[in-house]
Amino acid sequence: MAREAHMAEDILLREDLGPVTRLTLNIPGALNPLSDAMLDRLRDTFNDLMNDEAQKVVILRGAGKAFCAGHDLKEVRAKRAAPDKGAAELRDLFTRCSEVMQMIPRLPQPVIAQVHGIATAAGCQLVASCDMAVAADDTRFGVNGVNIGLFCSTPMVALSRNIPRKHAFEMLTTGRFVLADRAMELGLINKAVHSDRLEEETMDLAETVAAKLGSAVRVGKRAFYDQIEMPLDKAYDYTGVVMVENMLEDDTAEGIAAFLEKRKPDWAAE
Repeated sequence: MAREAHMAEDILLREDLGPVTRLTLNIPGALNPLSDAMLDRLRDTFNDLMNDEAQKVVILRGAGKAFCAGHDLKEVRAKRAAPDKGAAELRDLFTRCSEVMQMIPRLPQPVIAQVHGIATAAGCQLVASCDMAVAADDTRFGVNGVNIGLFCSTPMVALSRNIPRKHAFEMLTTGRFVLADRAMELGLINKAVHSDRLEEETMDLAETVAAKLGSAVRVGKRAFYDQIEMPLDKAYDYTGVVMVENMLEDDTAEGIAAFLEKRKPDWAAE
């Protein structure tokens, strides 16, 4: 049975649905902004998940009519009242946001964004930072800060590592939105589905991944992000070592034996 780890009025809800953890950004009246408090909650929750071997997949979604509209502009404007026009506080905000985004690929669990409504600015950055994403087909994605005179420079980092650079630059400089079908073509999301099927399709993907050998997925996720920054020869050297270590695991031996014997593997410890 699902358990909610936090009070219903909390800004970040956690439900553990068997091996799948579902996190819900829960400030629906403001379109789930990445406020100071939200960034702190995400950081703390990600830290809790770092060493949680029972949870194999994380789903990240938003409450209400949108996934995430980016930073809280009211908070941002308030910071500018400081004598330095907010320079110190704004630097801290963007540093903490970048740290939270970088925690996602370091989590041992694959993280799936379940996206609906809008994902804009840092909200689009959040989608791009997740390992996979499923979106309702009417979702709009944008890095639209340029429309108010603020170029989305930090969201650009994740976006430009997800989609071809010319398309990323076009989104960043025009502030135009793209719909989910186009986002899928560009590689920002894995799948666009009807809104009525969004939760089902996302959970199906999560449960498919959660059914795999957890230790193998953890090793594989770490290796995926490590090797992608390496030259080709170094990547092969590194992943060869990872493959050997994975092959020596008892559960992997059981998986190979089960395949050869045409039966399901006995991963009871998982």
